[in-house]
Amino acid sequence: MNEYDEKDKTSESEEQQYSLNDDRRVKVLSPNALVMKRFFRNKVAVVGLVILVFMFLFSFLGGVISPYDQDQFFYREEAMSREFAVVTENKEYRYVAANPEVFNSIIQAQMNLGIQTKSDTFSYKDVVYELKEEGENLYGAYLNGEMIGIAYMDVITASTENKTFPFEFMYNALLAYTNGENSFKAEGANYTIDDEGGINSAGTEVAYISRYVVKPIMNDVFLSRDFKEKLVEAIENGETEFTYTDENLVSEEMETEEPVDEELLDAIEQVEGEDAAEEAEEAAASATATYTIQRGMNHQNWSIKQETMTRRYDTYSYPSKEHPLGTDKYGMDMLTRLMYGGRVSLIIGFIVVIIETLLGVVMGGLAGYFGGWVDNLVMRIVDVFYCIPSTPIIIILGAAMDAQRVDPSIRMLYLMLILGVLGWAGVARMVRGQILSLREQEFMTAAEATGLRASKRIFKHLIPNVLPQLIVNCTMGLGSVIIMEATLSFLGLGVKFPFASWGNIINDVNNTFVLTTYWFIWIPAGVLLLLTVLAFNLVGDGLRDAFDPKMKR
Repeated sequence: MNEYDEKDKTSESEEQQYSLNDDRRVKVLSPNALVMKRFFRNKVAVVGLVILVFMFLFSFLGGVISPYDQDQFFYREEAMSREFAVVTENKEYRYVAANPEVFNSIIQAQMNLGIQTKSDTFSYKDVVYELKEEGENLYGAYLNGEMIGIAYMDVITASTENKTFPFEFMYNALLAYTNGENSFKAEGANYTIDDEGGINSAGTEVAYISRYVVKPIMNDVFLSRDFKEKLVEAIENGETEFTYTDENLVSEEMETEEPVDEELLDAIEQVEGEDAAEEAEEAAASATATYTIQRGMNHQNWSIKQETMTRRYDTYSYPSKEHPLGTDKYGMDMLTRLMYGGRVSLIIGFIVVIIETLLGVVMGGLAGYFGGWVDNLVMRIVDVFYCIPSTPIIIILGAAMDAQRVDPSIRMLYLMLILGVLGWAGVARMVRGQILSLREQEFMTAAEATGLRASKRIFKHLIPNVLPQLIVNCTMGLGSVIIMEATLSFLGLGVKFPFASWGNIINDVNNTFVLTTYWFIWIPAGVLLLLTVLAFNLVGDGLRDAFDPKMKR
């Protein structure tokens, strides 16, 4: 082998060493891969992306694996004690008039004075009235031989609700009772009196006589004779409590510790129907109740307190094993509501941004590409939308939907449309500005020279070049939309029950007591809202720097 052959082999090996074969070819990144590489180099943007991934998993996957539904109510059993009735042993005379015009309160006071002095007469303004003892603790007042009224201590109580008796019935009944008779006649009807003071007509009890007056605290509560007699018996035996079973004892107003929340009843009606709402009003009622007897200072009256085991909605319960974040004012699981609330907030945010982007791209693309009178027309429309006071309009529309009782699902669609239509102007102005600078470049001249239609030149060549700015704008706009939705829902003008959103969850904090006591209601929702909006802004900043590194300083 000669010297020239060796040189040829050496140059050949050097060429192979420096040649761009498949093993040694330089790897060139595509524009998209380059953007992704720049984005993932930004640690802050990656943190925002991780937060968003967690929020999506929490909202969309969490609601699926949660054992509860977003509109599922929970209950608890608790004992309640409240003032139920007052018992008085009657030791003062009561009066009933045969002639109300004559037997007024002044005559009754004079009659009582005559009874105390055991006189046969009493007078008032030179008029003398006859006082006659009809029976034990029963006196009659007469004027010119005609009875005008009676004074008595034994009380006649009707056996049925809202029943009153005329003077003749009361007088004849008391007269027969005090004289130990077992029958009397009044207004053409015959009545009998049993050994326990019951007044019967044709085998049916119409009233009973007792020295004790048992008066319920609530006017709409009617106490049966059986209840009153057992209560009086317990009092006479010196007992401090007794238990009684009667489904008719408890009225609607006494079923819960406080009047039933109308908003809660509306919520129940929306979720479970009208029948369930009616059952909710009766959920706290208990047929079997324990009553505590407390004697008054004058030893003539007793306070009766009712103690019942009440089934009521488990509102504002603290975090527990069953409910890691407690329950809200409706008695619903807070963690589940947060999951579904995140789903609603994110869906509303994305749909509103999509509506804004579609309208903005179409209007901005037309204005930027065609220019002239089209540009002027579109920009004037944009100016009009910029001048529209969005917040007052949304508040007015929200109040109108409240007045019309719009279905919550339809209301949510209206909310997304309203926010999207009112927010596209900024996107249109940005797209117009980008297209104005792009349409004069060489690639657009080449596209026009090839004879492409205007629609293809706009949507195939111009819009793709605006996509980086659109993506950044949409990403950062998502946070603003979510904040707007949360604000409207907090004010009661956005998403309505039974749907949950982070905004209407925080709406539960409607007073200082809830704010300071039930922290688990508003802090988790506020933190999730803060993290989501912050994450969208971090990702938006990262995408902006990745698409255009010159923007980063």
